[in-house]
Amino acid sequence: MDEWVRRALAKWPDVPALFGWLGLSRRGHWLIQGERITHPRIVETIARNYAVDAHGRWFFQNGPQRGYVALDYAPRVARVQADDGLVDHTGTPVTDARALYLDEDSAAVLDSPDGAALIDSADLAWVLERLRHRGEAVDDAALEAALEAPGGTATDLTLDAFGRALAVHRCDRHALPAALGFVRDPQPRDDDPGA
Repeated sequence: MDEWVRRALAKWPDVPALFGWLGLSRRGHWLIQGERITHPRIVETIARNYAVDAHGRWFFQNGPQRGYVALDYAPRVARVQADDGLVDHTGTPVTDARALYLDEDSAAVLDSPDGAALIDSADLAWVLERLRHRGEAVDDAALEAALEAPGGTATDLTLDAFGRALAVHRCDRHALPAALGFVRDPQPRDDDPGA
């Protein structure tokens, strides 16, 4: 977080939080009341001061005020870089994951230590190149079987990424927040500062 944010928090610790104004699109674009934020400085400021609270609610800390972010899909959106690595929409590299989750529409989400990271739909080839079935490159039949598995089940696929074979799970879109510990539509809590 920026130093000016830390100073503002120390000076005004109990400013009520803001809900319902900020969002993050499925493509990793910041939104204010549904409209895309395009000013580079604002986008960079939000990215540097984006974090998660103990309840899985993601927010932008704007000085002393916390603005909670409604998520179209996941708290991070990862894209493939020229070096074949991943970086999320804030510019943070994705360098580790515990598992990969596939939803009913073939979306792929990494269970990363820094928060669930949806692989941008334009970069799903990165996932397909790394999927394995019993140690071999995944074929259409094995991929189809995994995608048709019931939500909440492990598949017999692995993802060859970050130096090891990651488990691949099937998880319906609506169940991902509970499975990966985040909140898509944050709401006020009685224990929030300034509540």
